[in-house]
Amino acid sequence: MKTGGQLIRERREAKGLLLRHIAAFLDIDQAILSRIERSERKPTRENIIKLAEVLSISENELLIQFMSDKIAFDIVNEDCASQALKVAGRKVKYLKEHLNK
Repeated sequence: MKTGGQLIRERREAKGLLLRHIAAFLDIDQAILSRIERSERKPTRENIIKLAEVLSISENELLIQFMSDKIAFDIVNEDCASQALKVAGRKVKYLKEHLNK
């Protein structure tokens, strides 16, 4: 299973694009993009949207990758991580139903 950063790196390399080209497109430092690709830094939502565009990845797919990375990295060392994810899924559904009324 790949992280969002790995997906970006693979797609960038498959398209023959250099790190500096994508960093310039995003208007960020090359070192920041490198850290995003290594999952050492989280991209902004704006960066994700631009990355999806330039790398021809579904914006929704890329957002899901990075949101799931964020959650997974936060709870990876918890014994009850799987159960917490199940409860969180139910809470998201509940909140969507009740907060949008």
